[in-house]
Amino acid sequence: MLRYLGRYTHRVAISNHRLVSFADGTVSFRWRDSAHHNEQKLLPLPVDEFLRRFLLHLLPKGFVRIRNFGFLANRRRAATLPRCFQLLRSTQAKSEVTIASSSDAWLCPECGGPMLLIERLTAAEVQLRSPPAPGAVAA
Repeated sequence: MLRYLGRYTHRVAISNHRLVSFADGTVSFRWRDSAHHNEQKLLPLPVDEFLRRFLLHLLPKGFVRIRNFGFLANRRRAATLPRCFQLLRSTQAKSEVTIASSSDAWLCPECGGPMLLIERLTAAEVQLRSPPAPGAVAA
């Protein structure tokens, strides 16, 4: 789910430079065909189909787009992310010892690895971190 949502929380559905024309009830835009060596192609769609596809990419009210900073910032990510993984691997051996001694460790349903409890939230704290109710967001 994170991989799917990540495509839409970090960028717009279609940028203006990809829109080519709007004529006779048809919107034409450029797209990249990854199956054919990222060849750019032109796709004409009826307006209603174009809008239907575009609206699939809009975030629900109350959600915001994410800007990366720190080690995930675009400018330094290529250098810092591998370093983060390297540091995580070096501390993994230490954490495995503490997890093995814990009898109530949860296992990740995806990879089967142990999960650590980082923080417990009360019901009030969960409510504070939730997206705003549909009627509570100012337009």
